[in-house]
Amino acid sequence: MIAIADYGVGNIFSLKRSLEYLGVDSILTDDPKVFAQAEKLILPGVGAFPDAAKKLEEKGFTETIKEEAKKGKPILGICLGMQLLLDEGMEYGRTNGLGLIPGSAIDMKPRLERKGLKTPQMGWNGLIFPEEKERDSLFKNVDEGEFVYFVHSFWGDVKRESLIAYTDYGFDVTAAIRKDNVMGVQFHPEKSGKIGLKILENFAKEV
Repeated sequence: MIAIADYGVGNIFSLKRSLEYLGVDSILTDDPKVFAQAEKLILPGVGAFPDAAKKLEEKGFTETIKEEAKKGKPILGICLGMQLLLDEGMEYGRTNGLGLIPGSAIDMKPRLERKGLKTPQMGWNGLIFPEEKERDSLFKNVDEGEFVYFVHSFWGDVKRESLIAYTDYGFDVTAAIRKDNVMGVQFHPEKSGKIGLKILENFAKEV
């Protein structure tokens, strides 16, 4: 069973439908206690980092996610949900994240303006995997160069050791991260066709 956190800032229904299509048992819940009972957890998110972090705290998800991460439970953050896994977000000032993966969510605009590129990064971009690492299990049977769908204005500035995929949008933009059982994707797998479904299926098979 996979539990999807319903805390008011997620594209949750298309995600739920994607899991149903795959035949994966899942539940949407706004109750942290119910959330914690599942075998695997998904933290979705769209919108502003400070607002999302505040709602996570108010709904009681913040400590629950940290506790379940310590137990070794597989956790997947999607889009803003990935950024919330980091130490901090720098949107409208500094806001604490969950601190599960070292890094910061930083505005892309200054870098992109210098290259004449638009913010947000919105559309299909190809996945690139770090050459020095084995392919992460999240991307089993996913070829390098496959396109996935991004919509974001901030990017995850993380250490190379946490990076499991990136994409080229004027610079190497973090596409996916992992630290042990905690992982995140900046793109939307639920909007990324067959490749996105494969990634969700791979997560469902995480031990």
